[in-house]
Amino acid sequence: MYPAFDGGQLRLLKEDDIKAVHEASVQLLGEVGVKVKSKAAREVFRSNGAEVDTATEIVKIPRDLLEKAISDAPSRVILYGREEKNDLHLEKARTYLGTGGTVLYALDLETGQKRRTNTQDLRDIGKMVDALENVSFYVINTYPQNVPDEAADINRFYWAITSTSKHVMGGMYTMKGLKDAIRLAEEIAGGPEKLRERPFVSFITLMVSPLVMDGLYTEFIMEIARKGLPLAIPSEPLAGATAPVTLAGTIALNNAESLAGITLAQLVNPGTPVLYGSTSSIMDLKKGYYVAGAIESAMINAALAQMAQYYQLPMYGTGGMSDSKINDSQAGYESALTAMTVALSGCNYIHDAVGLLEMCQVFSYEKMVIDDEIIGNIFRVMRGIEVNPDTLAVDRLKEIGPAGNFLVDIHTTRHFRKEFFFPKVADRRTRIDWQAAGSPDTAKRAHQMVREILAGHKPTPVDAALRARLRRQFPEIQGEES
Repeated sequence: MYPAFDGGQLRLLKEDDIKAVHEASVQLLGEVGVKVKSKAAREVFRSNGAEVDTATEIVKIPRDLLEKAISDAPSRVILYGREEKNDLHLEKARTYLGTGGTVLYALDLETGQKRRTNTQDLRDIGKMVDALENVSFYVINTYPQNVPDEAADINRFYWAITSTSKHVMGGMYTMKGLKDAIRLAEEIAGGPEKLRERPFVSFITLMVSPLVMDGLYTEFIMEIARKGLPLAIPSEPLAGATAPVTLAGTIALNNAESLAGITLAQLVNPGTPVLYGSTSSIMDLKKGYYVAGAIESAMINAALAQMAQYYQLPMYGTGGMSDSKINDSQAGYESALTAMTVALSGCNYIHDAVGLLEMCQVFSYEKMVIDDEIIGNIFRVMRGIEVNPDTLAVDRLKEIGPAGNFLVDIHTTRHFRKEFFFPKVADRRTRIDWQAAGSPDTAKRAHQMVREILAGHKPTPVDAALRARLRRQFPEIQGEES
């Protein structure tokens, strides 16, 4: 099982608050309703007892229907890797962090300048994910602009799956692209049933705030549910724009919207593995646009993790992003604060936590290794402090006594590797040694690490003959094999 630790140390909502959010969401879904733009989805709701207004497309979901869907959804979801060691067991407050977002730009490794993303980024980011020990999964986080739009989905999933043996999740842009991605994964798995047994891919759909189920995304929910594959159903209300400016109001709205999507998935196929979800943030009301690194965004996601735990559903949440344009101190503190906040809440699957800058518009390879180190520090906090007679070390203190030292003591040798986190990016040298090495800043050290990973890391490959067959089957896949 991939290394993970239990969160839940941070509780922003009291028990009464959790119940109040639930009741507010029940009221929203039962009295206000959701605008469902898919006729087929409206019929599913209608046939299961929801109130449907055909003229307005509004569906009102009664309490009993909602609560049955919550009970039908699994409390434990396993997102598999191509290798068993990378399996993710999502339940309770067990926490993993990885990539996310879908950006159109990256900071070029050669020039440092902002450029359009391409299929090589899909492959190289996958290789980085595969190599970084604290990054647990690859949510496909770039859109390849060197292929036609209609070929984006198959390229995204092909290059992601073949570049890492960790779990791959992604959003889709067309129904054909979704079906092609599923067929691709089935071929790699060895058939549809093999994929159902160990789904190493999963999918993201999205609710639209306030209280809208988009036609295409809703069709995606039903198609994935029919296949029995895992899917995340997040909502993205922006406090002050598409949601009330109060954090509580945004939380209640996000909760209602994600539960509406989960209800549809369970009505289509009870027991469908779903992740309750949030990509919620706030609107910068001074400038009038979305921001990613706001601490309030992390607070919303942390509170929603408590709601997911209340429903006993695994959660897909957001943390670890920055609004900075470069890898500077702002990027560091925003990423660390938001990732730590959401992780300590016990959110199970924290995406967007690796590599994102500039309001989630730009990807940075260097930030990947910096974020991997941030996550390592977070895991050290989550692991906590082990207190027992051996770690209290009273016997050693008695023997060594006043004015002694523990540097060469056997107790130190036995424990230091487990007790301390050893950074790879952070610089702990003296100034003299640092200057002798050329005075490299954090971004430069990270850049060198990226170069070493891309040059030397070899992910567990997908069979070459199978890759060749897939490229004949899907000729729209572009790019060179590594």
